[in-house]
Amino acid sequence: MDNSTLHHAIISSFLKRQRPPTVHEIASEFECSDTEARHGLRTLADYHGVVLHPHSDEIWVAHPFSAAPTTCVVSSGTQKWWGNCVWCSLGLMHLVGGTATLETRTGAIGESATVRVENGELLDTDFVVHFPVPMRRAWDNVLYTCSIQLLFRDESEVDEWCDARGVAKGDVRPIEQIWAFAGDWYGRHAEPGWMKWTMEEAADIFRGHGLSGPIWTLEGGADHF
Repeated sequence: MDNSTLHHAIISSFLKRQRPPTVHEIASEFECSDTEARHGLRTLADYHGVVLHPHSDEIWVAHPFSAAPTTCVVSSGTQKWWGNCVWCSLGLMHLVGGTATLETRTGAIGESATVRVENGELLDTDFVVHFPVPMRRAWDNVLYTCSIQLLFRDESEVDEWCDARGVAKGDVRPIEQIWAFAGDWYGRHAEPGWMKWTMEEAADIFRGHGLSGPIWTLEGGADHF
């Protein structure tokens, strides 16, 4: 068991069963002890490939999937998943085949919003995505980072939300831009040979999708994103 094979097993479980495998199920799949499975999960967590529940080592998050309820629900056919944020949810929609629906609320508290994708084409484009946390600091508290990467109707709604909620405004991007970006970012997450992007690779992807400015600067961050 290494980071890549363990990550593949986790993402495959999310895609097939809409949930992650338990520690015991991982041990059974890899024909190892629960102790060895926990060690593998902790190593993957140190690599930022998964987020574990404190004190249990069970899987909480494996981006773009969340095992706990969030404000973003992605559906495809009869299956449903929780995405950690709008960016994650768009990536999740790419992974499930490009025909899916995201249900959420603007600013996680406003009006209901639906984003549909059919055969890889984004149908609902009248939205923006707000990124308040600098990417180099994203893993300082990644659950918080994801929780406030939200959908809005326009930038004025972002301004009102930031003022009301006491959150410093970050970068605001059209959803079409983030849809394309999410496809490149999460496109290989279901592959057996998955590895984290290095900071250099991540910076290249940001630049390739026109994502620049203080929020997207990675200097001073970790070795991998």
